[in-house]
Amino acid sequence: MTSTVVTGIAELVTNDGLLEGADHSEHLGLLSDAAVVVQDGQIEWVGPLSQAPAADNRQDVGGRAIIPGFVDSHSHLVFAGDRSQEFAARMTGVRYDGGGIARSVDATRAAGDDELRALVAARVTEMRAQGTTTIEIKSGYGLTVQDEARSLRIAAEFTTETTFLGGHVVPSEFADRRSEYVDLIIGEMLSACAPHARWIDVFCEPHSAHAFTEDEARVVLSAGRDAGLGLRVHGNQLGQGPGVRLAVELGAASVDHCTYLSAADVELLAAASDNTVATLLPGVEFSTRSPYPDARRLLDAGVSIALASDCNPGTCYSSSIPFVLALAVREMNMTPAEALLAATVGSAKSLRRKDIGVIRAGNCADMTVLDAPSYLHLFYRAGVPIASALNSVGPHGY
Repeated sequence: MTSTVVTGIAELVTNDGLLEGADHSEHLGLLSDAAVVVQDGQIEWVGPLSQAPAADNRQDVGGRAIIPGFVDSHSHLVFAGDRSQEFAARMTGVRYDGGGIARSVDATRAAGDDELRALVAARVTEMRAQGTTTIEIKSGYGLTVQDEARSLRIAAEFTTETTFLGGHVVPSEFADRRSEYVDLIIGEMLSACAPHARWIDVFCEPHSAHAFTEDEARVVLSAGRDAGLGLRVHGNQLGQGPGVRLAVELGAASVDHCTYLSAADVELLAAASDNTVATLLPGVEFSTRSPYPDARRLLDAGVSIALASDCNPGTCYSSSIPFVLALAVREMNMTPAEALLAATVGSAKSLRRKDIGVIRAGNCADMTVLDAPSYLHLFYRAGVPIASALNSVGPHGY
């Protein structure tokens, strides 16, 4: 095993609230003129360059900033097909209701394994080039036993954070037999998919005829929990509804979207902040012309927040966490520091991970370098590709 000391760090964002000598004014654990020692994909030491221990190799980043690698805790990368015309229609006022998912299901079912694998690989490479080092990947565009299991097997080649989403929508062949499809999800499909998944998710959305009711979602999530899977929920995307309440009731790690929240929903999320994270997906609001969630309302109430891309073919075909960060600050009343924390520590918490999202000794060496002297340039230079994963020292994170 060889060690590498990373030097030339003008500004190091550690997110470590316990790091001595760091600036903790915005909870970022900032260090200037810093160094990080890495060995075998793990951080061994963090601190001022003047105190750095000896290492076998040296990597100088030339006065750039380093931040924790982005943690994208909500993505749908296993799909084929194109829905750009649907996006164009929404830009003229057509409302999203979940129906377009069926087109992606048809295309994904028709694609071969090698085609799907190549598509996922390209999307993962694209994400890493923009600074993402950990990715959660859902199934949900197969919706048959064979195709859901296949999607998860392929996803597992790229990440350990795989999510079974057989409860994405009710496929057309079961449109008049909803209860039969729910039985399929919790029976044969779950048995085939659980070995390849860490999580189970469901689209609990009474405002869409294609998604699942509260009772249906509870059945799906309870079966997944009994099979040993962690719980995640798509909730409150198209209107106020039971998603948040159900997620908190069942102890889900995350409830995602949270576009429409009642005062009671906010209270529940605040009370459950140690256990259930509200994952906000502003790329979806951008792509569907929907109102943005009020992150300031949630933060002020004490809710734990994550930010993720929701990269998918229909409602946000963007893999860019820097884009998400810019939207969060511009449209959701977050400060730059709050947004960065949400896309690193917050998203790691939503995956119940403590080994990522913070640059500290013992954690994974997942770091992102910015072609800029400060993390503020992520927002100051919105749209400019300044972030990329620090490839030579990290273990890839997926």
